[in-house]
Amino acid sequence: QLQASGGGLVQAGASLRLSCAASGGTFKRDTVAWFRQGPGKEREFVSAIVWDSGSTYFGFYADSVQGRFTISRDNAMNTVDLAMNSLKPEDTAVYYCAAARGRYLSGYDALNNYASWGQGTQVTVSS
Repeated sequence: QLQASGGGLVQAGASLRLSCAASGGTFKRDTVAWFRQGPGKEREFVSAIVWDSGSTYFGFYADSVQGRFTISRDNAMNTVDLAMNSLKPEDTAVYYCAAARGRYLSGYDALNNYASWGQGTQVTVSS
């Protein structure tokens, strides 16, 4: 079960940190991603973190957030965080975390690959 938190109302240029916590098991080797759904829009990929080997992970980002958002994980805490900097009004959305069994070095941006979803957390960025 996934629980997303950390959303809020901020001004443009501000930062927020979202957290996705897993309960009922570990997702250390799962692919974990953040998606978002803005008003009147379809759910879209934001970022994913994919286990490679040992303690090595790869981070992937949508072009729209590359350089502003950073995904990370804390396996001891069983969490995956999304640090969001230089927020823009167009980042306003409900943000969802999702987990998929296994490594998705391709297909990490496809909603259908994710079986477990959190409940979403609202991020609102005012201009």
